[in-house]
Amino acid sequence: MRLPRWRSSKAFAGALTGLLVAAAVVAGTADAKSTYESPYGYSRTWNAALRLVRVDNGWKVTEKDESNGYLLFEYAAPQSSKSTPGSIELVRGGHGPDPDSAVTVLVQLPQMPHYHEQVLLDALSSKMRREYGDAPEPRKPAPPSPSPGDNPDGGTDAN
Repeated sequence: MRLPRWRSSKAFAGALTGLLVAAAVVAGTADAKSTYESPYGYSRTWNAALRLVRVDNGWKVTEKDESNGYLLFEYAAPQSSKSTPGSIELVRGGHGPDPDSAVTVLVQLPQMPHYHEQVLLDALSSKMRREYGDAPEPRKPAPPSPSPGDNPDGGTDAN
């Protein structure tokens, strides 16, 4: 028995909508991560992130590596008794090993809604402002030194 045309198209549209919603949910959680640009330098940001996780929130640190800049922990949401894995990664700025250069902080809580990551980053930012004061001004690179033989005024020598 063949279904009327309108019923089959409704079923198809419903199935297609369900697939699109499922694909959006999977895609949204697979790449979920939040970032924050910390102007406080690597060592201050690392110390504040570690204290935020372990001391302020009492979460269990499962693995940490300061030299490579990552911290794995068991995240416990305030409204849940179940903990889920989380990570904080620190990526040094482009100015080499300068301890005062900006650091990118990435937070991932793959089993939680995205806003949990942002709340954690906001808490880290607020903690650093409270403990270290206002963010330091970025250092300006030193002007290039003139090469030997360059004329500083840019013109020819006058008599």
